[in-house]
Amino acid sequence: MENEKRMDRNPQAEQMGDESMARNLAHQAEAIWPQEQHLFARYGLSGPLRILDIGCGTGEITRRLAMRYPQATLVGIDILESNLALARRDSREFNERIRYEVGDAFALALDDASFDLVVCRHVSQAVPDFPKVLAELTRVLKPGGWLHLLSEDYAMLHMPESADPARSDPDRFWVENPIAFLRSIHCDGRIGRHSPPLLEQAGYRDIGMDYVIVDTLRVPRATFAGILKAWRDGYSDVLAQATNRPVAEVAADFAGIIRAIETPPNYAVWHVPIVSGRKP
Repeated sequence: MENEKRMDRNPQAEQMGDESMARNLAHQAEAIWPQEQHLFARYGLSGPLRILDIGCGTGEITRRLAMRYPQATLVGIDILESNLALARRDSREFNERIRYEVGDAFALALDDASFDLVVCRHVSQAVPDFPKVLAELTRVLKPGGWLHLLSEDYAMLHMPESADPARSDPDRFWVENPIAFLRSIHCDGRIGRHSPPLLEQAGYRDIGMDYVIVDTLRVPRATFAGILKAWRDGYSDVLAQATNRPVAEVAADFAGIIRAIETPPNYAVWHVPIVSGRKP
C-alpha cells in the first residue's frame, strides 16, 4: 500500500529512474548553476546553516550548495534510492556534511522549523498537487528562513524551427506533448508561472521571481542539446502514449529541435523560473 501511495505521488518514477535522468541532471546543472548561484546572495545566509535539498536526484546541486556554503550541513532527499546511490558515490569528499535519505516530499520525516534554507529544484512540475509539497517545505523551514524553488514551465521553451518542414512547430510541440502528458498524470506543466501566487497564499514574504536564461549564447550548444537528448530518451514513449502519436514521430520532433540547437547560428532559449520567498 505504501509503495502504491508513493507511485501516485511520483507518477514519473520510471522516467526519473532511467539512466537518461542522470545525464539530464548533469547537463541541467552545468547549464543553470552558473547563473543560479548568484541568486543565493540575496538571502544573506552564512555560517553553520542547515540546508535541505528536496528532490536532490544525483546530488549535482547538493554538492554545489555544500561548496557555496562551506560551514553548512546538508540533507538531500529523493524518492529513488538509485539516484541517491549515485549521489553518495560522488559526494564522499564532503564526509558527514551531506546526508542523503530516501523520503517522500509529501510527508517529510523531518522536524518542524529545522532548516535555514530549503532548495527544491525540478520537482514542482513532476508531482501532482504541488501545494501539498509546498506545505511540507514550509513546515520544515525555520521562521525567517528562505525557500529557493526552481519551478519549470514548459511553455517557456522557445526553439528554432526544424529544417524539416514535416516536423511539428516547436512552439506547439511543448504545449501539445510535454504539457499534455503532465496534465494526463495530474501534474502542472506551467507550474513556473503559478508558483509566485502559491508562495503568497502560503504566507511567504519578500517573494522574488528570477529567470535563468539557458540559451545558445550563454550555454554551450552541446550542453543545451544534451538536455533535450536526455528528455527525448527518457520521455518519448510516454509522450507518445499521452498524445496517441507514434513514438518515432515524437522522437523525430525532438531530433529536429536538437539538430537546430546544435547548428549555428540558430538561436534557442529556455527561460527557467526561480521563485524565492522568506518564511515569516
